[in-house]
Amino acid sequence: MAKVDRGDSNATMVTEFILLGISDYPEAQMVMFVVFLIFYLATIFGNSLLIVLIIRSPLLHTPMYFFLCNLSFLDIFYTTSSIPQTLVNCFFRRPTISYIRCITEMYVSLFLGIAECFLLAVMAYDRFAAVCNPLHYTTIMSWKLCTQLAVTSWASAFMMTLIPRLLQPTQFCGHNVINHFTCELRVFLNLACSDIRMAETVIMINSVLVLALPFGFILVTYGRIGQAVLRIRSAEGRGKAFSTCGSHLVVVSIFYGSAISMYLRPHDKAFSNRDKIVSLFYGAVTPMLNPLIYSLRNKDVKGAFWRLLGKKMSE
Repeated sequence: MAKVDRGDSNATMVTEFILLGISDYPEAQMVMFVVFLIFYLATIFGNSLLIVLIIRSPLLHTPMYFFLCNLSFLDIFYTTSSIPQTLVNCFFRRPTISYIRCITEMYVSLFLGIAECFLLAVMAYDRFAAVCNPLHYTTIMSWKLCTQLAVTSWASAFMMTLIPRLLQPTQFCGHNVINHFTCELRVFLNLACSDIRMAETVIMINSVLVLALPFGFILVTYGRIGQAVLRIRSAEGRGKAFSTCGSHLVVVSIFYGSAISMYLRPHDKAFSNRDKIVSLFYGAVTPMLNPLIYSLRNKDVKGAFWRLLGKKMSE
């Protein structure tokens, strides 16, 4: 931190932050390093493989896999925005991060997290169209509509990230200890000594729009999907539909449940070690699970994988 004089008063300008993480438990830091490293490598490998398979296989050029490709691309950058820094921090007793890097990491992660919320809702609509209107699916989910939905998701996430950025507090009065693994927005705001009531109100409204409404939409959508599946006479057809949609719902519940517990909460509630662990589910666990649950267990993706492997071996 650096002291600067402004007029007749002394003010403290924060130039770096201390990320507590689990530094109070040094014996657990190496364990966390291994866990984070496994999560990160699995996320990069699984999502990168899925992107390659979707691009290389014409059979996977469908709306569902188009959105999955968007999601995998997002998850690679989402974890990369924070996990490498967390891995490095495991080797320090009191890891620090500069103000600029903290702000950059925070808003990049926020942008990608919001985009994932919207993409998961769009993917639920895609499954609704596939299960409830199979005969008109290709007409409903045209490539034009798919592109518009993807662009809208990314653009809306960008706009909703700008709002808290414009209301970001500037006075910290020397408070620079972040009780988290990363620069999380809610924890960051707790350090401010300036009036943040407006920022808190806007963030709460944003959280409702980004978390509660899409999650409610997904639950209603899957309720309709469940009714449609029960009307399928073929046991094999019901099993396939339940498997595909059930996998999506599991990931959605983990992601939204952990994010809602962090952002739809009173401002004055302190963040505990439990909250830090919960944040790992939407920051590290779900990006790793997405390719496993959505597609790598899917017959079409497995076929694309073995075809790609066979082609590579024959070259």
